[in-house]
Amino acid sequence: MSARHPGVLVARRFLRRPIAVVGLAVIVLFVAGAVFAPLVAPYDPVATSWSAIRKAPSWAHWMGTDENGRDVLSRVIYGARASMLAGVISVMIAAGIGVPAGVLSGFAGGWTDALLSRVTDAILACPSLILAIALAAFLGPNLTNAMIAIGVSTAPRFMRVARAATLEVASLDYIDAARTVGTTPFRVAVRHILPNIVPPVLVQGTLAIAAAIIAEASLSFLGLGQQPPDPSWGSMLNAAHRFLSQAPWLAVFPGLAIFLCVLSFNLVGDGLRDALDPRAQ
Repeated sequence: MSARHPGVLVARRFLRRPIAVVGLAVIVLFVAGAVFAPLVAPYDPVATSWSAIRKAPSWAHWMGTDENGRDVLSRVIYGARASMLAGVISVMIAAGIGVPAGVLSGFAGGWTDALLSRVTDAILACPSLILAIALAAFLGPNLTNAMIAIGVSTAPRFMRVARAATLEVASLDYIDAARTVGTTPFRVAVRHILPNIVPPVLVQGTLAIAAAIIAEASLSFLGLGQQPPDPSWGSMLNAAHRFLSQAPWLAVFPGLAIFLCVLSFNLVGDGLRDALDPRAQ
């Protein structure tokens, strides 16, 4: 691959940002832990032991045990699966709804743009987390419904980003040239506009994954996400709040996992935004 290839240039710009690289390394660590959880976790995450209830961190249990004697480290590792799934799948749902709607709105204009924009404004008037809670409560408490609720509530943000990028690209000369030679509007949108709005959508997607992880943890904390005994960082925090004074490690480690994961995605998103900026050196 040529050194002047756009992908190579973006990678070089990204690698020149050490904080973003550290964030990417942490994300890779979390993803590897989630994928290889059966090999990495030292214990069964749902196995109880009445002789090891709320034991402090030790060599046998590096992060201690919970109120049912389950190993906290194993539950944090397996809990990464729920968070990674919620982050990625929710954002895929949001992008699948929001990006086509944004491209249609920005490219078609007229009453189509006005209608889609007003619907988007109406949805954005309600905080996304509140909307996700309402949708998850309506659909039923499980991880799948939580991901759908988060995706639907996040879709308007992708619509806004895609619409703004489409308006910018649609004003360029080569789009007018494509129309002049008789290219159909659908082909113009798919072949010329959609590929050129990928960078802002990609950055928005990275940042949205961080928000989706927080939303999934919030829904699980409220009992609307991953259901016990399956581990989730949010449900672990919900169980831990009753023992904050006796066993603070029950809240510290899942809370730290959420913090590190969300921070890492935000750092990577910032790094991607800078690397994809054509004005960057």
